[in-house]
This record gives sequence, structure tokens and C-alpha cells, in this order.
Amino acid sequence: MAVAAGGTTGTGGGAGCRRALCLVLVLLAVQLGWLARPAYACGCGAMVHGPDTTMAVHRETSAVRWDGTTERIAMRLAVDGTAPDAAWIMPVPHRATVRLGDPELLDELDEITAPVTRHRHYFWPRAGDWPFEPDFDGATAPPPAEASVGVVDRERLGPFDVARLTADDPDALRGWLTAHGYRLPPALATALRPYVDRHWEYVAVRLAPADHGTPLTGTLDPLLLSFATERPVYPMRLSRLATTPQALSLYFLAPHRMEPRSAIGGAPPHVVYAGRIQPQDAVRDFAGPAPAFLTALDQNFPRPQHINGDHEFRRATADTPYQRVRYTDSLLQVGGIPLWIPTVGAALLLLMATAALTAGRLRRRPTVPYFRTPAPPA
Repeated sequence: MAVAAGGTTGTGGGAGCRRALCLVLVLLAVQLGWLARPAYACGCGAMVHGPDTTMAVHRETSAVRWDGTTERIAMRLAVDGTAPDAAWIMPVPHRATVRLGDPELLDELDEITAPVTRHRHYFWPRAGDWPFEPDFDGATAPPPAEASVGVVDRERLGPFDVARLTADDPDALRGWLTAHGYRLPPALATALRPYVDRHWEYVAVRLAPADHGTPLTGTLDPLLLSFATERPVYPMRLSRLATTPQALSLYFLAPHRMEPRSAIGGAPPHVVYAGRIQPQDAVRDFAGPAPAFLTALDQNFPRPQHINGDHEFRRATADTPYQRVRYTDSLLQVGGIPLWIPTVGAALLLLMATAALTAGRLRRRPTVPYFRTPAPPA
């Protein structure tokens, strides 16, 4: 996932809160036909589902392409729970286009950034090698309407019902929502207030399995969003609503190596790959044919409530490449025999031969006669 600087908390007191409340209500009213409440949140936005059901986002994996003016995000969520349908809301700084992403994209990026394997030999036996017994198993180690409240458009994309929304007039929103009888939990309204104050737009996505009534579970098809931005940003603020630890994996494609401006309240982002690539296949369709620098990051949020903003990226000081290396170790052998055995045997034989030779030389050494020198005459 990409990492970007967090947005500033807006001001405006009660008016800003009312605008946020009304905005979120219209999002849910358009996307859901039932009263929704927030559940586990994902970095892409707020995940909501119906009452008396559960929904957990185990991992959020995204690819981000930024060329200096336009950002593209391909997002894939792994979910589990009892909810037969759900929705998430993603704030974006400018109007976004939405379509289905290529399921092969993130798999190809996984392969590119996978650790390389190198083999090493060791001489002396370790645990698990003869004559020692093993002591372990080897395991190490997401056009305004007439009344200033509207749907830019709404479309069906595979299993997703996608609406792009705008909202400028909180009073009009409130009137529309009151007529439809929707309410929103205060936590999500508060989390959305900074986006409302900055006049962002929103992508609301309803998820539903192919079989009606079947709980949403497993890895969902990716969605692809595109929007204009001069600074690459990956919305994460709404993840602070999550009640369980969150995990984020992000692939960032740009002209140069990129780095997050801050950890935004999570563990320090960990670089798992950095290098210039020539895009092929699904990566080429996503990022374009020109060579790009790929930076892959993993980040954990043990306490999501500490998330204090969005992720922003900046260019790193140098395009330093990095790739993980996974070593496999094996005992050095010759002809199926551990080399240390004949080596130790040969050393022992050499010592024994040297000792025998030394003893033989000592036995054959001639005896030198002893003569007493006579005393001089007095």
C-alpha cells in the first residue's frame, strides 16, 4: 500500500460534524437497503454491514501507480464474517473513475517481489544432522444533483454496486435522509469530517456474493480507481475504526523509489522490495509500458485507533534497490557422505601416523657414550 501524509483535521465545530453526518448517511442510503453500522474498517475506507452480523478485513493489498498527476489504485480485500452483503466507503481527493481490476495484477507483483533463493552449505553438523537429534521442525522464523446532493453515477461491476457521490449542502442532505429514515453511528461521521472539510468526493461500493444470502468470505475481486492528484495519497484515516489489528500490503509504481512520510500511528512500514522493472502483462496494463520503479511495503497496525491520518508518499533520497534473500542451508557432502566425517577421519589418521613416526624415531636414536673427563693432576 502506499503511504502518504495525513490530512489535517478540519474545523467548523457543529456545522462540520453535521455535514459529515449527512454525507455518510446519503452514502449508506444509496448503497444499502438496510440500516448499517460500522464494523471492521479497511485502509481504503469504512466497511459497513447490517445489524447482528460480523465482518472482518484480514488483509488489504493494493497496487498504486502515480505518474505525477494521476493516481491509480487497484485494491483487493480478504474478508470473513457472517454478513451476506456489506459496503465500504473510500474518500478520494478528486472525482474518480471506477472499474473492475485484473485479478492477475497483484499475483504478478507478488511474484516480482518474492524473495530470491540462494543455497549455502555448512561443514559441521547441526541439530537434525547425524549424530545429533533434531530439536525442532525447522520452522523459523483497501454531476451533482439539483439539490446539491447527488450521485455522479452508479453502475454494476461484477459483484460490486458502485456509486460516486458528491455533497455540498448539509441541509438538503439531512432532508433527503430524514425522508428515508437513515441514521449513522457517530464514530464514522467523526472520522469522515476531515474529508468533508477538504471537499473530497466519495466512492461507495456495495459488495454482494453471487449466491444470495451466502456470507461474504475469502478474497474479493480487485477494484480499480483512478483520480487526479499532485501528491500520491492512500486513504487510511477510516481504519482507526477497526477493533482488531490491521495488515496492509502496498505496491507503489512511480518514476522513482518512494517512501512514506510517516507511520501514521502504525508500526514502521517495512520495505520488502525496491527495484526498477519493465512492466509486463497485467502490470503493463496497470502501470503502462515505460520502465517504473516498484516499491513494495508491508505495515501492521496493532492498535488501529492510533491511526492519525492518511498515507502520503514522497520520493526517496536515492533509487536504492533491495530484494529479500531466502537462504537454504545443507550439510556439505561428497558422494552422499558428510564431508566432515572423512575430513575428521583423515585428520585423526594423520595425527596417529605423526605420533607413530615420532615414537619410532625416538626408539632408533643411537646411545651416546658417556665419558668422565679426568681431573687434572695436582
